[in-house]
Amino acid sequence: MTAADVIVPEQSDPPTGRPERPMAARNWRIGITAAIIIAAMWSWTGLDASFQDVLDAPGKGWNIVKQMWPPDFKTVVDRGAVGKIFESLYVAWIGTMIGAIISFPLSFFGASNVAPAALRVPIRLLFNAIRAVPELIVAMLLLTVTGLGPWAGALAIGLHSVGTLGKLSTEVIETSDEGPLEAISAAGGTFIEKMRWGMVPQVLPTVIGYWLFRFEINVRASAVLGLIGAGGIGGELVSQLNFRNFPQVGAVLLMVIAMVLIIDTISGFARRRIIAGSGRKIDDDDHNASTEALAGLLLGDSIMRPNKPND
Repeated sequence: MTAADVIVPEQSDPPTGRPERPMAARNWRIGITAAIIIAAMWSWTGLDASFQDVLDAPGKGWNIVKQMWPPDFKTVVDRGAVGKIFESLYVAWIGTMIGAIISFPLSFFGASNVAPAALRVPIRLLFNAIRAVPELIVAMLLLTVTGLGPWAGALAIGLHSVGTLGKLSTEVIETSDEGPLEAISAAGGTFIEKMRWGMVPQVLPTVIGYWLFRFEINVRASAVLGLIGAGGIGGELVSQLNFRNFPQVGAVLLMVIAMVLIIDTISGFARRRIIAGSGRKIDDDDHNASTEALAGLLLGDSIMRPNKPND
């Protein structure tokens, strides 16, 4: 056999570029993109604005910024702006506490792995109905009951937080691990004991993180509620805007920005720390040990783990 008799198989060229997407997926992406563009064009027609307005907006905005500089901190401080800043914090904090205290127990009745459908569906509808009404509308309704002041703002933020925190807490509960609950059930634990010792320790760090995140949002909302007389720094802002005192407006805005940045930084660090915990990885032996110890406490006796043989 000579070298000429050897048949060498032809090598195909290596594929170049990205692999082709299926035709159905490509058409789907094109359809979504076209729908977004059509919706944007249709929405633009309802704004009653021209492209010239868009081009003129940066210049008009810059003129207002120039009128705010330099900010007049002395005047707004003399008018009690610092106290109103803290009032906004009080409103946000009390509102967050109201939302957390009410939403946490309700979220268990809205979770599919805890409550039956007859109880779960009404609770979920309640959360959706609460979230559908903005805090500003709720505060305007409450002002007719409580009168002007920060209490109306705290109640409005608290009620709206119930819907948001309840929805988030319910999703956390539904994604929890069923193992500890099964261990407590096998040990003869009641429903309350399963929730207290098997569910709450799992979900509480994440839920507290959501509470802190909601507090950050409520700090911004409390500043807005002051515009309608529901307490906070917003009242001072709208007062200065009415008289076109732009240096004072700039000072108030900078104080609000500083407050929000400080709260976001502190709350963000606390959320990351709570969710991450101590950073120690829990292995299977630790998990089994804690489960067996919990079962022993519920049964009233001690469950000893067999010694592992040395490797």
